[in-house]
Amino acid sequence: DRPRPADIDWNRTIAANLKNYVPELGTVIPERLVGHGRRHRGIQKEFTICMDQSGSMSSSVIYASIMAAVMASIRSLRTTLVAYDTAVTDLTPLLSDPVDVIFGTQLGGGTDIANAVGYAAAQVTQPTRTVLALVSDFEEGGSVSSLVTRVRGLADSGVTMLGLASLTDDGAPCFDRTVADKLA
Repeated sequence: DRPRPADIDWNRTIAANLKNYVPELGTVIPERLVGHGRRHRGIQKEFTICMDQSGSMSSSVIYASIMAAVMASIRSLRTTLVAYDTAVTDLTPLLSDPVDVIFGTQLGGGTDIANAVGYAAAQVTQPTRTVLALVSDFEEGGSVSSLVTRVRGLADSGVTMLGLASLTDDGAPCFDRTVADKLA
């Protein structure tokens, strides 16, 4: 497989072809081109954001929406954005525009984190190459044991789990420490 011209590592190519030095021309004629190997095509990682959109999450919804839109612009990532309260809404089709994402959320309602984590788990295709960020105040309105079981299942499958606590307008974390400790 020949590297593209921009990907040729000339120092390694010359070193690999020194046997092909032509004194009359004063140069090396390369038989084999060596590339940098930096360019990868296709999806390298999956990045899923589960964003709590209950009433206490207004600031965090804005930050998470912007983060998701930025992550979606990286070609080597497959980014999924899931917003939830007691129901789950997949906002992935809106990721090309952060404003659409923000207006696609509806603050209020209760919280069923386990349901959202279950939905997100179904979207995972490469567990060992997946990062799931759970943006929440961790105030589970449903079954905490079901939530812990689902998170444990994802972690056991190789998914890298991140718990990102809700922030106040002043940037201070605001979350249910008991549930967060169980998930940790």
